[in-house]
Amino acid sequence: MCEHRPSCPSAYASDHEAAVLVAYHPEQGWGLLCNGVVVFDDNGELLPDGRGLPADRKLTGCTA
Repeated sequence: MCEHRPSCPSAYASDHEAAVLVAYHPEQGWGLLCNGVVVFDDNGELLPDGRGLPADRKLTGCTA
């Protein structure tokens, strides 16, 4: 799905949120990453296979 070089992380990679945002609908509270992941303003996510990741999960990485 991703045509960027270097390619964005797959939807199932641990760093999948680093993919490029290709559509954003702030009025509806969601955006689409180029790897097919739908991200929501509450930090929840929907993977391409339909599985959801809850908004209350612990996020990893830099929070500064």
